[in-house]
This record gives sequence, structure tokens and C-alpha cells, in this order.
Amino acid sequence: MPIRSLIRTIPDYPKQGIQFRDVTTLLADPDGLKMTVDRMVEKLGGVPIDTVAGIEARGFILAPAIALHLGVGFVPVRKPGKLPAETIGEDYDLEYGTDRVEIHTDAIKPGQNVLLVDDLIATGGTAGAAIRLIERAGGKIAVCAFIVDLPDLGGGQKLLDAGHSFFALCAFEGE
Repeated sequence: MPIRSLIRTIPDYPKQGIQFRDVTTLLADPDGLKMTVDRMVEKLGGVPIDTVAGIEARGFILAPAIALHLGVGFVPVRKPGKLPAETIGEDYDLEYGTDRVEIHTDAIKPGQNVLLVDDLIATGGTAGAAIRLIERAGGKIAVCAFIVDLPDLGGGQKLLDAGHSFFALCAFEGE
């Protein structure tokens, strides 16, 4: 069963002309969820991982499951004001304005190999900010993992151009 077939497309959400790729239908399917986690772990191909960072909110669903499978910890990458202890943050540009992601200052130990996980790579703004944040904390990005790549929006290419490897389990091109 292809993972792509379990992802629902919602036209004109959140605004006219956007084809929203909703992975909640994939995650609600027990076989789909298991297949997603298993394939992400398989695609790592033995790359050493010390911790898994998941981007709020859907990255929170996959990252702990992958971390558990790998026998490592989980680091939440959150929106501002959501973490209780001291944080560091990184701002990034959105289509209309800016946003920010944060982690606890003690979440990543210097030199740790970090797997960064999110549901989707589009323009790469959120992933890029999370990468900069993890690197500022002393971590090294081992690889970035996504369920969906939207290659027409260029985020995956931005990661590659910045020297980061990534994979996605499926892509929606030109749709």
C-alpha cells in the first residue's frame, strides 16, 4: 500500500489555490502509521543518530516513535512560549510575516547527531530555522526526514544547497 494513497488532499485550504496535504488520514490508519515509522527508520540506512528532533505539531507524532525505535531521546521543536525551561529560538520568514521555533537550552548536547523530523517539506522555512537552532545548540544534523515533499516549492533543494541531506517518503509534484 503506497503511503501517498493514504494522504488526503483538501483543496483551497487554508486559502484559495492551496492543495493541503493532510497526513492525519495516514496517521489514523494503524498500518499506515506503522509503515511510515518503519520506512523512515529503514531510510536512515544505519546513519548514526543520537537524538530525534520533531517540529511542532505533526513532527511530534512521528519523532518519538522513531526515537523509541532507535533507542534514543526526543527533542521537541516548539512555537514560542510553549516550553517551560530556558530556551533558545530562531526566527524565520513566512509568506506574510515571520514565525519562530524554540528548544530548551539543554535539549541537545554538543556534537550529537540529530535526526530532524516533520510531516512535510514545502518552502523549507520551518526546517531551515530548526536546523539553525539545532546547530546553535551544538548539534549536527545527520539527516532530515519528511513524509511528504512538495518539490515545486523548493524546500528540499534549499536543504541540499545548504549541505543537508533529506528524504521524503512520497512527493506531490505539480498538483
